[in-house]
Amino acid sequence: MLDALLAEADRRGVRIETSRRATGVARDGVGFRVETPVGPVVARRVVLATGGLSLPKTGSDGAGYAIAEELGHSLVPTTPALAPLLLDGDFHAPLSGVSLDAELAVHAPPRKPARVRGALLFTHFGVSGPVALNASRFWHRGRAEGRDVRVTASLLPGERFEDVEGWLIDLAARRPRLTVESALAERLPGAVAAMLVREGRIEGTSVGRLRREDRRVLVHALVERSLPVRDSRGYNFAEVTSGGIPLSEVDPATMESRRCAGLYLVGEILDVDGRIGGFNFQWAWSSARVCAEGLVRGL
Repeated sequence: MLDALLAEADRRGVRIETSRRATGVARDGVGFRVETPVGPVVARRVVLATGGLSLPKTGSDGAGYAIAEELGHSLVPTTPALAPLLLDGDFHAPLSGVSLDAELAVHAPPRKPARVRGALLFTHFGVSGPVALNASRFWHRGRAEGRDVRVTASLLPGERFEDVEGWLIDLAARRPRLTVESALAERLPGAVAAMLVREGRIEGTSVGRLRREDRRVLVHALVERSLPVRDSRGYNFAEVTSGGIPLSEVDPATMESRRCAGLYLVGEILDVDGRIGGFNFQWAWSSARVCAEGLVRGL
């Protein structure tokens, strides 16, 4: 992908100046003066495509936000997004490497819970996988807004409490000698089944001898398990940044700033972030395409 983009830039006669970090941008008559360590660059138009704060080793260190603010823009507070989640406790450590289909619900009252479904991967530090990364967007935004945020997980997504309890009651009637752990292992990874019966102190218990109160505690752990999220792994591991320059401050037909004529903003520097699956790449490319067409018309 990188080679294709560089080859096209070269074919179009684009000059890429390495070792010339842009340290600031200021208005200069009808154009701009871009400051660099080896002298200024004067330009009629400037495009800020500096990314956000995610994966700072790639150069996304937030400098573009400061430049945009100096030129009159405001900033929606930023947070990591699409980042693995850190959990308190140690129940997840023995499950490291185990994955399963799950639904996570992020509760941030008074808003309705944000629900996401997909593969959940247990790790030594907490949880990862597409569903955890998608949930991190809502967890961080809720915390940034000062809300009381909590996360619950359904290990049997799409099933209600009464559905799962009915399944266990039916098993008790048809296969009373089946152990609870074996029953759970028919629907969940064996390591997760073992963890659940260990937590409930029902190791070796058959479904026919499972007490009502133990059964209901187990079902609750299956369909609405509390995930003690402490934080995410932060910008160093986040795939994107949530927040940025408000979309209301750019013209969507050209991506030109409404606050500073001749300035254009594209990609992750703007307040746009999507779920995992290529949507953030698509936003970067689509906004760049609209910007390029706008530049051609403007020049």
